Amino acid sequence: MKNIHKNIASILLLTFFLVFNHQSFAQYSFKIAKMKYGGGGDWYCNKTSLTNLIKFCNSNLRTNIAPEEDIVEPSSPELFTYPFVHLTGHGNVVFSDGDVANLRKYLVGGGFLHVDDNYGLDKFIRREMKKVFPELSFVELPFNHPIYHQKFKFPNGLPKIHEHDNKPPQGFGLIYEGRLVCFYSFESDLGNGWEDQAVYKDPETIRLKALQMGANLLSYSLTSF
Repeated sequence: MKNIHKNIASILLLTFFLVFNHQSFAQYSFKIAKMKYGGGGDWYCNKTSLTNLIKFCNSNLRTNIAPEEDIVEPSSPELFTYPFVHLTGHGNVVFSDGDVANLRKYLVGGGFLHVDDNYGLDKFIRREMKKVFPELSFVELPFNHPIYHQKFKFPNGLPKIHEHDNKPPQGFGLIYEGRLVCFYSFESDLGNGWEDQAVYKDPETIRLKALQMGANLLSYSLTSF
């Protein structure tokens, strides 16, 4: 069964590249996307974060990602053209039945979802992801997990970017048949650290840690089959 899902994941990743390369005349290898969800939460926040992460990855990982992210809804067939999808916000998240079915198919088939709590998202995203994977629960990943040891090493797990409730940053995952399909960064605010420096005026050392961890996430999503 695991080999079957590995083959499906490989086929899906190939689809990402073939579909996107056909659409873009092979100018870029692929695109990544931000998820537009229902429920009223501000899915659109952190407007400069993904463009900065893309630029950092293209410079430091030698990826060839299109410089601007797309917007995708969880029920869209276009979801399957993105190997990496980012979801963030502060408020309510609601997935429809169609969202749930399509998102599960995407993740089981080889897609990767990064959920970044921008403060206030926790109770909503846990509820909605339970709809997608009723049989799974978020588990905290150990510090020796490969996601913390890609090009950039984080022996103590997620970096702390912004302070909210005096809690340590935590990285949670949904693991389906041995594969991490969703990484959830909590009490870290990675996306805020990816923003233009003028937005939050974070020290460059903090922004660099956020971008390095983001690069690890993207790198892991492309190689974890």
